[in-house]
Amino acid sequence: MSGGGPTRGQAENVSEQPIGIDELLERVRQGYERIEPKEAHAAAHAGEALLVDIRYAALRERDGLIPGALVVERNELEWRLDPQGSHRLPEATGHEVRVVVICNEGYASSLAAASLHGLGLGRATDLVGGFQAWKAAGLPVTS
Repeated sequence: MSGGGPTRGQAENVSEQPIGIDELLERVRQGYERIEPKEAHAAAHAGEALLVDIRYAALRERDGLIPGALVVERNELEWRLDPQGSHRLPEATGHEVRVVVICNEGYASSLAAASLHGLGLGRATDLVGGFQAWKAAGLPVTS
């Protein structure tokens, strides 16, 4: 039977080519302004930003923690920061919260920040260079 349209499992728009991770990162990062480590530190210290560390446990154990940052595993991030969610953290007080997502080197955090934008957290961003840039900038780290 040939109906001319896509069969089950085929893409509706076959002309759209898949993109790689580098292009995906470039696209999502166009949707918000990323933040540098010293600016993130100052914003958190002033109470203007919520730092959220999404690195997995082995990296936190190896490299340390950012004092005052919330630790939220990446696979729980949306559930914990959705202000309307039943599993939200007390810090997830509203959609206007400025969340700075921190991963190890600033890649996974970009995708995470974009996901938070999808939940209406329009001020969500991520840390350029991640935890490693924070540490290299000489900012506080605890073991």
